Amino acid sequence: MPTASAAAHSLLETAPRPSGMPPAQYNKLLELCGPRTMDILLHLPRTLLDRSATATVATAATGERSTLVLQVLKRGAFPPRGTKRPLAIELGDSTGTLRAIFFNPQSWLERAFPQGTEVIVSGKIETDAKGKKMLHPDVWGSTRGLENIAKIWPIYPGTAGLAQGWHQRAVQAALAQASQHPLPEWLPKALRLDSALPTMAEALQAAHAPTTEAELDPAHPARVRLALDELYATQLALHHARAQTRTQRGLAHGRHTGLREKLLQALPYRPTADQAAAVTEIVADLQAPRPMLRLLQGDVGSGKTLVAMLAALHVIENGHQVALMAPTEILAQQLFGHAQTMLQPLGLTVALLVGSQTAATKKRLKQHLRDGFINLLIGTHALVEDDVVFDKLGLVMIDEQHRFGVKARANLSANQPLPPDVLVMTATPIPRTLALTAYGDMDISTLREKPPGRTPITTQAMPQDKLPELAERLRTVFAKGQQAYWVCPLVEESEETDLSDVTSRARWLAQLYGEHRVGLLHGKLKAAEKTAIMARFKAGELALLVATTVVEVGVDVPNATVMVIEHAERFGLAQLHQLRGRVGRGHLPSSCVLVYAPPLGGYAQQRLAALRGSEDGFFLAEQDLELRGPGEVLGTAQAGQLRTRLVDLAKHKNLIPVARDLAEKALTQPLNAAQRNALALLLEVFDKHAAATYLRAG
Repeated sequence: MPTASAAAHSLLETAPRPSGMPPAQYNKLLELCGPRTMDILLHLPRTLLDRSATATVATAATGERSTLVLQVLKRGAFPPRGTKRPLAIELGDSTGTLRAIFFNPQSWLERAFPQGTEVIVSGKIETDAKGKKMLHPDVWGSTRGLENIAKIWPIYPGTAGLAQGWHQRAVQAALAQASQHPLPEWLPKALRLDSALPTMAEALQAAHAPTTEAELDPAHPARVRLALDELYATQLALHHARAQTRTQRGLAHGRHTGLREKLLQALPYRPTADQAAAVTEIVADLQAPRPMLRLLQGDVGSGKTLVAMLAALHVIENGHQVALMAPTEILAQQLFGHAQTMLQPLGLTVALLVGSQTAATKKRLKQHLRDGFINLLIGTHALVEDDVVFDKLGLVMIDEQHRFGVKARANLSANQPLPPDVLVMTATPIPRTLALTAYGDMDISTLREKPPGRTPITTQAMPQDKLPELAERLRTVFAKGQQAYWVCPLVEESEETDLSDVTSRARWLAQLYGEHRVGLLHGKLKAAEKTAIMARFKAGELALLVATTVVEVGVDVPNATVMVIEHAERFGLAQLHQLRGRVGRGHLPSSCVLVYAPPLGGYAQQRLAALRGSEDGFFLAEQDLELRGPGEVLGTAQAGQLRTRLVDLAKHKNLIPVARDLAEKALTQPLNAAQRNALALLLEVFDKHAAATYLRAG
């Protein structure tokens, strides 16, 4: 948090406590929004509360919210503490009476409803045998005036213990301060006029005073303006991060290519044009005297592993070691198997480091690593433990969207004179606009083509009541010597939901096919158990693997030809596409069955229809962004790293190229002092402090 002296603008200083606001409410407000006045302004209302419908008791419509001026006619005695009896207060006007009912009543109600006085209440009208009533209505003394209350009020995303009234009062104080001390304009005037965008001050005023649902929509000009500001700040910060990376000294791996050529000659197929292009881009980065930071994204089955092995060979041949980190032991084991197949015939040493290994095995392996005997080390997060020390680490590869944290990277390269190159890989295709934001600090290589030998997958949807028929169909699959996956969303049965679970489903399927033919795989099993089950499935000892989404990425069993996904309506497109990609990995015709629980909602229908109609992961990623947002495309944790406050990445994706273009122009054209200060303040507004310092320094 910037201090008052360093903030450079009053809106970036700690928000003052509004007059009369209790300290507890003030602390809750800062905890919810952030400490600065600007943070309160960036916390926008999400819904509206319409208190404008004033009425009398007689005209107040059941089921509607009404605001009435009423007399306190009779207040019942407060029920004893600890009882569940509600408090009923009789209110009325010249047209009739209604009851205000409060469950678990608090002492403040005695002050709010003095006998015989006039009050203003607002709430939803309900009826029962005794007449009209309001449950827990809002209440004010009549001295507040109906004209001050019977309005449309913005409602803010809140937190326990913070009343909306105090939040709104704090916002009004922040808006007054913003009006007196406006921030400088950082958007080009021509852009604002061409796009009909308000100034930031106008946008904040409008965003905090909506009177219709349309004014809450991400497409409203005020919300578009604020979203563009945030994206502009993000792109400026990403350009700064890229510039910092490019000015760092890194390893310049030489031009030796013998090992790469040997592996390519040994392959039974030619790499695709996309694979060849990606290798060319990566090798160019490896040869440059600065650290590589590149994302390799590819559709399911597009051959990222081969590209990764060719990159590793270039680094190894030029005298350095390589680390490859995977999110799970299952995937690490699989990558280890592929690497052994490709690299051991070339005389290289590949090792595996995972948490389930014995202490003695780990100790011996780590010593070999320090001594430089291991060329490629594959593992899980066990790779970043403090006692994992490389002799000469040259390349770090991270599989499946694990953004490699600064601390983890520092741990791996602690004893290295120069930072290693970094290659991040993902099998979840990312829409271009989203990649510019989520991975804007990286160079990106893309694999769209699939290597020869991958067969198309037939995809169909089926209601849940057809499960017995599906189970019978699988008998013919097993009779051919082929295998299948059966995925369920839960590990165990839950009273809170009727979703299917792998434990119960495996029990049912084992009764049909025999216990020795059905395996069970889920995240609660110990690593050694998971490894043993996967080994049996790969060896063909198990005909059917019943699993949770732990099989979503990387699992490669060419003999598995059927993927059954129960409650497919609950999964996002990206995840369904990944699961489907576990079959069709050989020459055998394969199919995916999406089992759903009717009736299907609109979004679920669109997702399942999109999946049935396409195997193009990039098309499906675009669809997923439209339907479910960035959490599904990137994974929830990854989307969380974007930390957008005002941007709806699905609705505002058209603004990302605009913001990127603005940032490129701002940093490639000469800026005067006022422009530099405005952009630095923009960065401070959105907490990009390092980039702001860099910009101010010129």
